[in-house]
Amino acid sequence: NETVRAAAMAGARWLLDLQNRDGGIPTFCRGWGALPFDRSGPDLTAHALRAWLAWFDDAPAEVQQRLRQGIPKALSYLKAAQRADGSFVPLWFGNQFAPEDENPTYGTARVLMALAELSAAGFTAADALRAKATEWLLAAQKADGSWGGFGGGPASIEESALATEALAAVLTLIPSR
Repeated sequence: NETVRAAAMAGARWLLDLQNRDGGIPTFCRGWGALPFDRSGPDLTAHALRAWLAWFDDAPAEVQQRLRQGIPKALSYLKAAQRADGSFVPLWFGNQFAPEDENPTYGTARVLMALAELSAAGFTAADALRAKATEWLLAAQKADGSWGGFGGGPASIEESALATEALAAVLTLIPSR
């Protein structure tokens, strides 16, 4: 449907125009990173990457060219945002039980889904980030199979579902034997 394609291309262009200088995507306005809503967020960047990949093949040449520039910038941002332990902390979604109210399970799962899609699409710069994020997510799993907002927090349905979805995305990259 041409109406849907035109809407998707308008959205892809808007996201490309929103991309901050650091390569990440902010909440709703490009900025200098001084205010929470204009700072880049790993989770927001992951959502944009997934949208760009979903429509890449249907995009006109001009948009594809911009995506070929924007995607590596976003990957560079994610590389800088990844913590040494492999996790990603989202901009907005916290966990009331976690230190600093952070939710690395949510952030890591959201970014890991995008990294798996990028790896599958041939963006090899995503591979090392994906491996570290996968290791962190596996290490954060509780003995009963669940996840919480962080490794030591109580289990939740949302974090367990997101972690499971992200790990399923990673499994799609492993060739069957």
